[in-house]
Amino acid sequence: DCHQYTNRSCEECLKNVTCLWCASSGRCMEYPLRRILPPADLCELRSARWGVCWVNFEALIIAMSVVGGIILITLGTCCFCCCCKKKNKKQALLSVRPDKDDERAARERERRRMRQEERRAEMKSRHDEIRRKYGTV
Repeated sequence: DCHQYTNRSCEECLKNVTCLWCASSGRCMEYPLRRILPPADLCELRSARWGVCWVNFEALIIAMSVVGGIILITLGTCCFCCCCKKKNKKQALLSVRPDKDDERAARERERRRMRQEERRAEMKSRHDEIRRKYGTV
């Protein structure tokens, strides 16, 4: 079916999606379905056209490789940034906790100091009462 478009135009050949146009020979042929890329003995990559006439297989492979690489780099960068962001959040949380712990410990020290001062004052007043009672003041 595709061979009837040989020596015509690329556009006529590629109207049928199963056809492959070889620009160097001007042949229209069936696309080799068992192979991803057409073999070199059938048509060179730089001359092979499929789907559209303005893109050859060589350019298509290069373009797809570049786009795939950009996508992979973008995904890798996003994953790296997300991991760093989570790590920074975790570090921020860890750095907040010691402040709260320090505040709690400081409050506890202050309470102990106040109780100790109250006990000292009570002991001093008891000792003063005992001294007055026995007249040793």
